[in-house]
Amino acid sequence: MDSKKVLEKLLDSFKRYYDLNTENPVSPFVATAEFHSHTEQYMLLKIAHLSDIYTHEYVYFALENELSAGRLAELAELAWNDGISKVKPIEGHKTSDVTLIVLAEKTCGEVLKSCKKIKKHKSYNFTFRGWSDLRLAVMDLSCGSFAVNRLAGHLKKVFKQII
Repeated sequence: MDSKKVLEKLLDSFKRYYDLNTENPVSPFVATAEFHSHTEQYMLLKIAHLSDIYTHEYVYFALENELSAGRLAELAELAWNDGISKVKPIEGHKTSDVTLIVLAEKTCGEVLKSCKKIKKHKSYNFTFRGWSDLRLAVMDLSCGSFAVNRLAGHLKKVFKQII
């Protein structure tokens, strides 16, 4: 599979709900996407306002020729740091998740297994102001296999459609 075509299909599946940035994404990523949602809860009338709920997701896309476990950890750290820097845990903030999707022409050794072990979590004000989690997905284009960490299970469906 050609990495550019797979990336194009991935971005196409994200463009309906996410704001895509392919012009000037954060280096070393080839594209980024952001999703923001705001929900209000109220009783009978909007005057009786109970709460606001803010949900955000920051997605980073990377293309690699040969992906090692060390490079995967480095990309995860870069995506996590950039995503967390955008979080504003105000009252009503629920989640701000950071998602990293790596498309690799070839993976080295235990990369797919190490993908499942990479976890990051941060809570704000003992989760009263929400939390952030890292979701991670890696696809080896040479054999069509992929791996996700526990929180990125929903991305399996997207990858299966692409294969």
